[in-house]
Amino acid sequence: MSLREEVNAALKTAMRNKEAARLSTLRLINAAIKDKDIAARGNGGDDGVGDDEILGILGKMVKQRQESARAYEEGGRLELAEKERGEIVVIEEFLPTQLNEDEAAAAIRAAIESVGASSIRDMGKVMGELKSKYTGQMDFGSVGPKVKSMLG
Repeated sequence: MSLREEVNAALKTAMRNKEAARLSTLRLINAAIKDKDIAARGNGGDDGVGDDEILGILGKMVKQRQESARAYEEGGRLELAEKERGEIVVIEEFLPTQLNEDEAAAAIRAAIESVGASSIRDMGKVMGELKSKYTGQMDFGSVGPKVKSMLG
């Protein structure tokens, strides 16, 4: 079952079970996917975005909510921070499990070896390799500095 189908199935279940908060988040996911579909159609794509792009969308949505939750906490709006965290839980159901530190380090070493990277100039190739294999499984914002230190 594709990610798109999983989200739609979860949406129908949430409707049947009258889970308002979950339903709201699932609708946000669907809207983000449809926005990306429309953008793809405008660029000559015909059948919408695939699972890799959906994983990217979901990853972005999680990151946005983490930043919002942090901002709400700093502003003393704990109820809004909790709402954001609740949305993160729903979105993460559709993401693959995150790699732990050791797995991420091993993946980085394998990517460096795979592309034959020898210096910091090859960082783009390494990141491209990692993104093609581990989208949704690692935070590329924190992976960048690790790749730099391994190449540098």
